Amino acid sequence: MASNGILRETLVTIGNKQFNLYNLRVTVVEIKGRSVCGMKVGDSFEIRHSNQLHLPPEQHFCMFALAAILPLLPAKQRKLDSNDWLETDSLIACPDPDEQVIMHIERLDKVTLNATELT
Repeated sequence: MASNGILRETLVTIGNKQFNLYNLRVTVVEIKGRSVCGMKVGDSFEIRHSNQLHLPPEQHFCMFALAAILPLLPAKQRKLDSNDWLETDSLIACPDPDEQVIMHIERLDKVTLNATELT
């Protein structure tokens, strides 16, 4: 019972609060080595509405390259201080030294989300 009361109190406290996030596009911009994973320059995916990963039809994205970039995406979805390196840097390298896949994070449009609709 106590946990339900806490949950209800949290939802009431959050209320109908809205906030903005950027949708993002991650694009392979350079491959300095050999592409063992089969990706090529121009391959991309998008993050929309906070947490939805969208791949173009018939395209894959290497899970190791994805793992390298995932921790940075929530920060890039938000406007940061102009002196923060995450605000200005947008190139990320895949950790596989043989491939040297370089990816670019691009901010797209802003979307307004409601905190009560997310976890």
